[in-house]
Amino acid sequence: MPRFHVIIPAAGSGSRMGAEAPKQYLRLNGKSLIQHVIKVFDQATKISSIHIVLSEGDTHWRSTYLNLSNKAQVHHCGGETRAMSVLNGLHAIASQADEDDWILVHDAARPGLSNILLSQLINSLENDAVGGLLALPLADTLKRADSEQCVAATLPRTDLWQAQTPQMFRYGTLKKALTNFKGAATDEAEAIEAMGLKPKLVNGELRNLKVTYPQDLAVLSALLNSKP
Repeated sequence: MPRFHVIIPAAGSGSRMGAEAPKQYLRLNGKSLIQHVIKVFDQATKISSIHIVLSEGDTHWRSTYLNLSNKAQVHHCGGETRAMSVLNGLHAIASQADEDDWILVHDAARPGLSNILLSQLINSLENDAVGGLLALPLADTLKRADSEQCVAATLPRTDLWQAQTPQMFRYGTLKKALTNFKGAATDEAEAIEAMGLKPKLVNGELRNLKVTYPQDLAVLSALLNSKP
């Protein structure tokens, strides 16, 4: 039976946050963002292992974070881009993963993933031929700007989705896709698409947003603390 492994690329600097520490170490409801992420995967019974990919010079990681899960391992092999970090992570776990095992890649700064949503993703894709990702249909009107930051065009949002994570693909397929991709893939699905495959879109949630700007922390805190 294929197993499920998680790769969390956490080698980025988070420069758009304007904070002293990379955004994965910022605090949300008393814990760092990456602690929230580790916890939700640790609670999922189908997840066999969790792999955090850090930059070699990371001075913010605390070994106590591993106390959150006996499934978690740290690999100081982060690359210059997200895609390189994920690919390096895949190479680092080569002895632990079979070609047909599932890899779930999740952003370290996306701490709002719920246990229910994670289960829905796995249940939707574990028998799929390709794999897929969480995503949300676009709700807002899109504008293309010109060089002077004026509206150049209004773009139709029909059939457009906003990608989230986790993105879930077979170990062998994902490694091949990232290895052969020309340039730097913005996410795993783009590399898979370049192979001529069609990842499945699974409905995500608003609370599964990626923390990118300072105001995102306040928005996410409100979402996580709101009652159903």
